[in-house]
Amino acid sequence: MTAEPPTEPPAEPPAGFPTARTAVVTGAGSPRGIGRAVAHRLARAGWAVAVLDLDGDAARAVAGELEQLGAAAAGVRVDVADPASVDAAAAEVERELPPVVGLVNLAGISSPTPFLETTPEEWDRVMAVNARGTFLVTQRFVRGMVDRGLGRIVSASSVSAQRGGGTYSKVAYSASKAAVIGLTRALAREVSPLGVTVNAVAPGPVDTDIMGGALTDERRAAMAADGLVGRVGTVEDVAALVEFLLGPDAGYITAATYDVNGGLQIS
Repeated sequence: MTAEPPTEPPAEPPAGFPTARTAVVTGAGSPRGIGRAVAHRLARAGWAVAVLDLDGDAARAVAGELEQLGAAAAGVRVDVADPASVDAAAAEVERELPPVVGLVNLAGISSPTPFLETTPEEWDRVMAVNARGTFLVTQRFVRGMVDRGLGRIVSASSVSAQRGGGTYSKVAYSASKAAVIGLTRALAREVSPLGVTVNAVAPGPVDTDIMGGALTDERRAAMAADGLVGRVGTVEDVAALVEFLLGPDAGYITAATYDVNGGLQIS
């Protein structure tokens, strides 16, 4: 379903935060995914949005939705694990849209396979998308942010990285999402003095297709049982936080991992 257009134009950003600015959102092609929700929120907040996804048609479809809201947008196919694909996608974004100020690394794959059944090939596949992909996309776009002295990077980790699984995916996924937290903290030390903040969000169970398809009422209740608020998360729960972390009011926040898990994990 396409979101309704905003009833009022977005507020002008504070001085020093450009009006013409682009946010890149990877993994944003899924109709039920966090990435699409983030893209819609950013478009309504005045960002130009580059929708990147392995499914190029899906990326272009979401970009079309954003254009209907009045936002500048581009849908681009990318394989985040392939340096040449990342570079080509980034070059297309930089040709078509304003300077990239925000990057949201949401491209990811799940892995519900038990450890003793995980093959080296599956381990490498999960690491390639979730960890290597975050590295490649971030490295490609952070160069321009450093050159301009302004940037916001938000990457998706998971409560699975903090708890050691216990939701849907198991060891390979948890390890790959723990790598995202380490990347976030170490990169923040290098680039935050240069004007670029780097943060992570760690969602708990959210009703998206990465959970193995739409949740049944039984699965939803089971996943919510250990939390404190009595439900699983929604894509908007995560998207609202990501929008804030990319915005002008979040300039003093860096190297942080934000829990969005309904109290499932208390840090």
